Amino acid sequence: MRMGIKAMAVAMLGLALVATGAFGADGTKIGLVDFQRILDVSDAGKAAQARVDVESKKMGDDLKTKGVEIEEIQKRMEQEKMVASKDTMEERGRDLRIRINDFKTLQQRYTKKARELQFMEVAKIKKDIFELAEAMGKKGGYQLIVERQEGGIVYFSDTIDLTDNLIKQYNAKYAKADKTKK
Repeated sequence: MRMGIKAMAVAMLGLALVATGAFGADGTKIGLVDFQRILDVSDAGKAAQARVDVESKKMGDDLKTKGVEIEEIQKRMEQEKMVASKDTMEERGRDLRIRINDFKTLQQRYTKKARELQFMEVAKIKKDIFELAEAMGKKGGYQLIVERQEGGIVYFSDTIDLTDNLIKQYNAKYAKADKTKK
């Protein structure tokens, strides 16, 4: 359903542009931005991904440690099965089930936290990029700047791609902001 709405919006935009002759016949300027490439190539995008990776690794290491503890308890229970009393085994089984449930809950919490961190990092970059694109559009006399993935663009000429220019501007802005933080 979401894809249908996007396709309809792109089709309507295309019809509006054709109806107004906005495909360059009257000097109309259209630009395109590839946000995913900005995330992959820009200094801020790389730094954001590194921050997400560091946090994800910490959470993964914590989960791995807790998983090993659970496996050790299971092995110990298996070894002591014949020697320990029934009450002791039931108590250890209960403790094991609690640890497994805690592990699953922690795993879900970490997954949610990683997604939220990723979303926050991307949202900040997106806000900055859209501000730069808007300023570039006003300064350059663009009537329309479209984001490649969100706009459903199948083909475009490299001459309307503003991504490299935006990456340069964003890297400069990011470097300047990074210097003021230090």
